[in-house]
Amino acid sequence: MKFRRRANSVARDEVFLNLTSLIDVIFVLLLFFVVTTTFSRPTQLKIDLPEAASGTPPEATQLKQLEVAIAADGTYSLNDQVLAKSDLATLMAAIQRESEGDNSLPLTINADGKATHQAVVTAMDAAGKLGFSHLRITTIEAPSAP
Repeated sequence: MKFRRRANSVARDEVFLNLTSLIDVIFVLLLFFVVTTTFSRPTQLKIDLPEAASGTPPEATQLKQLEVAIAADGTYSLNDQVLAKSDLATLMAAIQRESEGDNSLPLTINADGKATHQAVVTAMDAAGKLGFSHLRITTIEAPSAP
C-alpha cells in the first residue's frame, strides 16, 4: 500500500542550538588560562670557557681585573685578599666594593682542583647577580703522556 503525503502536513520545526552560553564558557576558560599562565625568563650567564689543551693566556689590558680564587677548603679570596666568610653575601659585597659598581670588568675564577663544585657555582652566581658577563675560568694545561 502506498501512502501519499499531504501537501499541507505539519511542517517540521528547525532545530535551533543556542551557542551563546557555549561561547561564554570558552572565553572564560581562555581568560582563566591566560591569567594563570606564568611567564618566566630564564637567566643565564654567558661564559667563555677556555680549552685546557690549547688555552692561551688572556691578552694584556689596561682595565682593572678581578680575580676570585677558591681554595681546596672552599675559602674565597678576591685579588689576593682572603675574605672573612665563605658565603654568597660576603663574596657579592667584596666584588661590588672592588669593582666600584662597574660590571663590565672581566672576572676570572681560579678554583683549586679539589674545590667543591658548589664553591665554583657560588662564585659564578655572585658574578651573575651583580651583572658581570665577562667571566673566565682558568685552567692549567694537562701534562702530555710520556
